Amino acid sequence: MGADRVTAHRLRAHHLDRRLDPGQAHAAAGACAVQDSPPRSAVIALHARVADLDPGWVRDAVEDRSLVHTWAMRGAPFVLPTADLAVFTTGVLPPDEAARRRFVVGIEPALERLDLGMDEAVAHLRSRIDEVLRDRRLAITPLGRELAGAVADDLPAASRRTWAAEGPYAPGQTWGEAVVHFGLRLLALEQVVCFAPREGATLPFVLFEQWLGRRPPAVGAAAARRAIARRHLHCYGPSTRAEMAAWLGVAPRDAGPWWSAVEDEIREVHVDGQPRWVLDEDLDALSAPPRAAGVRLLPPHDPLLGLRDRTTLLPRELHGRVWRATGAPGVVLLDGRPVALWRARTRGDRLLVDVEPFAPLPPAARDRVEAEAAAIAALRGCSSVSFAVSSATSSATSSAAP
Repeated sequence: MGADRVTAHRLRAHHLDRRLDPGQAHAAAGACAVQDSPPRSAVIALHARVADLDPGWVRDAVEDRSLVHTWAMRGAPFVLPTADLAVFTTGVLPPDEAARRRFVVGIEPALERLDLGMDEAVAHLRSRIDEVLRDRRLAITPLGRELAGAVADDLPAASRRTWAAEGPYAPGQTWGEAVVHFGLRLLALEQVVCFAPREGATLPFVLFEQWLGRRPPAVGAAAARRAIARRHLHCYGPSTRAEMAAWLGVAPRDAGPWWSAVEDEIREVHVDGQPRWVLDEDLDALSAPPRAAGVRLLPPHDPLLGLRDRTTLLPRELHGRVWRATGAPGVVLLDGRPVALWRARTRGDRLLVDVEPFAPLPPAARDRVEAEAAAIAALRGCSSVSFAVSSATSSATSSAAP
């Protein structure tokens, strides 16, 4: 099969072929969770999937505890249905210490300098976080400072000196504070902490059990890993073991527990001659996916853009413009085809939207994109939109798009 059919299938799995009814917003968020970086981008991603989404829906759903805002795959912030919490936390947590060290990219120098094991360091944080965070909401910097100070009392004198010394990660940040920042990623996956709703520019941590008001039902690690592997294969299939590992944020050599969990329900297929795997239950849908309709302005890090076989969506020469470490743009889909990049910024109560097409946009297509930009302005709390389309900066188009 060709990449065009794969892309059409994924658009349907991501609810990007037709918008869902407003009452299905939780289903859209639970397909593969929705990354919320840059801040407040989750509501734009969900607007692309749900008709008539209220601008305050994400915040309201977090406030009423039907959504959880927490770190999940790749140590990134996501919003996800509380009912699916175990899938995206327990299901992501690597099963052994070596794999957990590789998951928390960047912590290794601190552990070596302090002569601490990964699990030992996290145990120190876990033992003290309740006394620091109970009945409070703290942003990561003050939480890191206070929790590191509390943990210092539990360390031998020699380690305590290093713990309190400035480290290489950020000016003024101690080695101990850095360990807290890294270790919180695992405490989020253990359902010890999560985020409260954003307060201005601050995204504060809270104790998860206190925030939710109860402990969620226990789900075994093996069952949770199987569930998240199935979510990945449904939204990004046909896929591979290495692509699943990259999406989760684990090292390829650590992907075995997830891949083996679903080996009895996947089938090998070939995409442009390359072997890949898909859920048995998705074979029929993959054979005749529907054609997508409408305009979608996908934010940076939209779930669809989390695919790892990027040439199925865009030609290689565009990858460096779309997938950037910082300052990544969004992508405009027109009837399922990526046609442009977009960026937005606010000026007072006006949203300024700049569109960079891959090829010249016909007037009718431009009008449709501008109408969608106006809807994004409303989501961002702006009363008007200023819309600009630059000259096409590349003649490359995606032959893979439906």
